[in-house]
Amino acid sequence: MAEDNTNLWAPWRMEYIQTLDSSADDDGCFLCRYWASPQDDAPQHVLWRSERAFVVMNRFPYTNGHLLIAPQAHVGDLLDLTEEDAIEITRLTREALRVLRNVLNPQGFNVGVNLGRCAGAGLPGHVHAHIVPRWSGDTNFMAIVGDVRVIPQSLDRLHEKLTACARKLGFAS
Repeated sequence: MAEDNTNLWAPWRMEYIQTLDSSADDDGCFLCRYWASPQDDAPQHVLWRSERAFVVMNRFPYTNGHLLIAPQAHVGDLLDLTEEDAIEITRLTREALRVLRNVLNPQGFNVGVNLGRCAGAGLPGHVHAHIVPRWSGDTNFMAIVGDVRVIPQSLDRLHEKLTACARKLGFAS
């Protein structure tokens, strides 16, 4: 009898796994690196910035359009944010929801913050909010059998669409 060797490859996953052990200090924090290099916003998939925070696409998304909203400040807890930073994250989250509704037309969203590694924070040293667009029936067997998610659009193409919409709505320059 022939052996059934069906493999589901997700080579991008190793990059994510290797980042889990990285330091959460300023040198190891990708959000701090992104903040410090606005000239690289397009390749880093940063959509737009304010004086205190920015909106960036998740490089390891749960669904198409998974965004992160992060403050400039490298702090690990919402309670450590200044009042101004907390308000700015909320404002950018609302703007990001408008952009995602215009571009992807999702039927719902998951919006949240994971505080601490045991709560799911992949980067516990730099607090950030997640926005995950959702559609009825957006779950499938792939995650169950292979820890694989099917993302139907490239990050670069979606970045172009989201950035164009953010400009149109006046959120980005």
